[in-house]
Amino acid sequence: MKESTVDVILHPVRMRIIQCLINQQLTAQQLKELLPDIPQASLYRNIKKLAEAEIIHVIEEIPNRGTIEKVYSIQNPNKSLIGPEEINTLPKDEQMGLFIKFMANLMAEFEQYLQQEKKDFAADGVTFRQASIYLSDEEFSEFAQDLVKAFSKVINNKPSKERRRRTVGTIIIPDKKNK
Repeated sequence: MKESTVDVILHPVRMRIIQCLINQQLTAQQLKELLPDIPQASLYRNIKKLAEAEIIHVIEEIPNRGTIEKVYSIQNPNKSLIGPEEINTLPKDEQMGLFIKFMANLMAEFEQYLQQEKKDFAADGVTFRQASIYLSDEEFSEFAQDLVKAFSKVINNKPSKERRRRTVGTIIIPDKKNK
């Protein structure tokens, strides 16, 4: 049975590979340097899976000592996203499974942060919180557009020595509809 695009994307290792390739073009060796905790065989297997699912693409092949080194990229960033239309088509138990995988990926990133010898929540900007807000549909639409604008200002930033990758997860769960 062929694995769905959703399952391909939400695998913890593949999710990390995708995150590394956002706005970047990297070889498998460069990915290995960015993800040193992932065994090489596992990294290559998951790169292959992402390429077969057409989530990442080989954009260049560089001859290197008798072999070909492939450079990977996400050519269509929307291909690495799972939209509400696709989630709507899934049964309730699969929707819950997706949410659990999403949470597991966030938990894995937080655990990696905690494994550091030197960490400072305040200086590093680590935060997590939950808030309930009351909005009309129109106010919610405006709020969501403001979030998109805020993300769009920084989503295309390229890595540099001054920049540190930060993961921002958003979850919006509405209350039950009033009858």
